[in-house]
Amino acid sequence: MVGAGQAGLSAAHHLRRTGFEPERDFVVLDHAPGPGGAWQFRWPSLTYGKVHGMHALPGMELTDADPARPSAEVITEYFDRYERAFGLRVRRPVHVRAVGEGEAGRLLVETSAGTWSTRSLINATGTWDHPFWPRYPGQETFRGRQLHTAGYAGPEEFAGQRVVVVGGGASGTQHLLEIAPYAAATTWVTRRPPVFREGPFDAEAGRAAVALVEERVRRGLPPRSVVSVTGLPLNDAIRRGLAEGVLDRQPMFDRITPDGVEWDAPRRHVDADVILWATGFRAAVDHLAPLRLREPGGGIRVEGTRAVADPRVHLVGYGPSASTIGANRAGRAAVRDIRCLLAGEPLAA
Repeated sequence: MVGAGQAGLSAAHHLRRTGFEPERDFVVLDHAPGPGGAWQFRWPSLTYGKVHGMHALPGMELTDADPARPSAEVITEYFDRYERAFGLRVRRPVHVRAVGEGEAGRLLVETSAGTWSTRSLINATGTWDHPFWPRYPGQETFRGRQLHTAGYAGPEEFAGQRVVVVGGGASGTQHLLEIAPYAAATTWVTRRPPVFREGPFDAEAGRAAVALVEERVRRGLPPRSVVSVTGLPLNDAIRRGLAEGVLDRQPMFDRITPDGVEWDAPRRHVDADVILWATGFRAAVDHLAPLRLREPGGGIRVEGTRAVADPRVHLVGYGPSASTIGANRAGRAAVRDIRCLLAGEPLAA
């Protein structure tokens, strides 16, 4: 198994429950320095109370968490307890370089810690290691600072600066609301007008959102995140940001200049010291390239969790299972299919 975030730990738990023993029957490889998955790298101002839904791992609830504590601390400690409670024995830091064909129908997993031969692979590498940086004319000429959400450390570093935030998702709005009290000026830019969601996000709405993402994955298209199809929750913080003009969305600029960004129609320019790209992440699956799983549409076609092009490979935390609750379900489904594969039984349709 590659990856020990929410999806990876869930799958490891279900492997143990069905009789597989860590180290004897499976290994969990993780490139991060410690437990916590991508959560350990989140910025300190993202407190646990601001997290958009954190579903507990199977078999152990996350209780009595202080909403004022950084989510990185809360969830890292929780994942650490989970690994120790279930004896999952994650090997880290281990960097997986490539997964290719081995002998006798096995997969060969080449890593910084040696090579493994396996009959099946659960890939749970998520997206954090693959931030998406759009390219725009003039980007290389900008004399200020450019950073991605992955490198965001908190709002204080933007004190007195003019900041352009690019991106219409949850991270973009959170960054803007945090930075605005410190910055000299902020400008919010998105490719599409943001969609704000009124009312509770119930189970039916969740299923509909997951279905939209799942359809893309079935067609072999790059998955969109579940969050991207649900819209932004219209909570008190968002309402304040709209009323105060912080969330005054502008269309995407046409180019970047040495000292800012500019639009053609109507012609205008905004000075900037910083461009913060809150433009999301892409699936970190480059190590699977030797298996040639990608479809012409650019994504990996998946049925349930298994790659259609190679049923030995299961992707959890990918596409519809990228949410925390989806990751738990995907871990269980992947283990069920792997048991069938190893037993020579037909896979579920």
